Amino acid sequence: MLSDPMPARGLLPQSCQLVIFGAPGDLAWRKLLPAVYNLNVDGVLPSHFAVTGFGLPAEGSVSGDPDEHLRNRARTGIQKFSRQPLDEGHWQDFSRALFYVPGSFNDAQAYTQLKAKLDAVDQQFGIPAARVYYLAVPPSLVGMCVAHLRDAGMITSPTERVGFSRVIVEKPIGRDLTSAQEVIRTVAQAFDESQTYRIDHYLGKETVQNLLVLRFANSIFEPLWNNRFIDHVQITVAEEEGLVQYDDQGGINGSRVGYYEGVGALRDMVQNHILQVLCLVAMEPPYSLAPDLVRDAKSGVLTCLRPMTPDNIERHVVRAQYIEGDMHGRRVPGFRKEVRDFFLSANRPLPQASVNSTTETFVAMKLFIDNWRWSGVPFYIRTGKRLPRRASEVAIQFKDVPSVLFNVNPDVPLEPTVLSLRVQPEEGMAMRIASKLPGPKVRIYPVQMEFNYATGLGGVPPEAYERLLLDVMAGDATLFLRKDAVELAWQFVMPILDHWGNSRQRDLPEYQCGTWGPVEANRIIEPDGRYWRTL
Repeated sequence: MLSDPMPARGLLPQSCQLVIFGAPGDLAWRKLLPAVYNLNVDGVLPSHFAVTGFGLPAEGSVSGDPDEHLRNRARTGIQKFSRQPLDEGHWQDFSRALFYVPGSFNDAQAYTQLKAKLDAVDQQFGIPAARVYYLAVPPSLVGMCVAHLRDAGMITSPTERVGFSRVIVEKPIGRDLTSAQEVIRTVAQAFDESQTYRIDHYLGKETVQNLLVLRFANSIFEPLWNNRFIDHVQITVAEEEGLVQYDDQGGINGSRVGYYEGVGALRDMVQNHILQVLCLVAMEPPYSLAPDLVRDAKSGVLTCLRPMTPDNIERHVVRAQYIEGDMHGRRVPGFRKEVRDFFLSANRPLPQASVNSTTETFVAMKLFIDNWRWSGVPFYIRTGKRLPRRASEVAIQFKDVPSVLFNVNPDVPLEPTVLSLRVQPEEGMAMRIASKLPGPKVRIYPVQMEFNYATGLGGVPPEAYERLLLDVMAGDATLFLRKDAVELAWQFVMPILDHWGNSRQRDLPEYQCGTWGPVEANRIIEPDGRYWRTL
């Protein structure tokens, strides 16, 4: 069976109160509240624990008992999205520790009410004034929330002997380097860096965490993990959905256009998720798992990324946008039509910049890490929406064997040895190696050795948010972004964003929905004698 989703290094979650800003919102409904419920079912929450939500629902007001309002919404989210089915016994135990204070983020009086509620819950559950503030709010509201928390006296110093204050900041951390630095500065006015947990849920996925174990707990891999034996690395994050979800009658029942338009795939996926996975693949081994040592090693990778010059961007970076196409036998619209549909359905005027939007829904690039270990090894990364299937993978392709013995025929070369790590949806790993087919003749055939977390270890691995929430309660910052990593990632992508902004390109390369991206992406990899993997 799978082991309990406990934080690394034996740290235990401490008694605390989880305070969710934006509790009526989508993130809390789909991810956070189901995650806490699952931790309750698994019996790994601290002995003295409660959840208090804060914020106003979309309808702007709450009728009846506020606590029951949030409990009812949490129940529907757990029924729909939880890893484990809702059990009435566990629900009763969980819901009794679930509270809600409706209030506006810019209302000082609401924070006074919140403080009184938190103090009362602390006393009721025997919690020693220990708070984890989860800011599930847009980046523009982070500064406001932090300032009001500070002014209301709800933040304790990291030197306090009793209790603690920690804050979780959701991505995106800014939309460029300048705004990211402003978010970091704003949060730092109230919280010490040691109290700040910048979350990237990708780092909580089992396969991503397993990268370190795979590399540093198996003696066969680390000696080969360098430019002498690895030909190249591919990192793919493919998303099947588009920006708008339509019902059977063609109506809109969900949309991310409001967030995504003007943001694009480079900011949404590459700057955070993909670069963080890249760091785990490429980092040097730390001498211990102390959080700052692991984060030092990751920052070292970002420091060594070869800067993107205008010439490199033109040759090694491709952006594109999906157009109308077929997915699973159904015709789906292109991105620009989805943007128009979103604004029309909301009875909002269509911004001129969105009429012919140049927001990219696909990015592919080739990059290099200029250090001793990886010199000359290309890393190919790609991400896109409306691709044939939802799948994320890290593929390590080893160098070909010499053209002797079994690899003498240049017309039929041996298939390369590939180690692939599946991040989602079916977390696991596979290794493709050459083997002899049974029979009197020597015939070589590639075989796949597979491992799946769910079937191999007898259970479904915990969701990423479950692991990360436990880590914050334990004070383990290993899987969270330090401010230097945020800034280094932005420093890498800013030349690309600036180049695109200066080019004022109106027509992007296009790819049909249900395909693996634009043909232009092939020019990044095929001139090198390599090909994109089909997942």
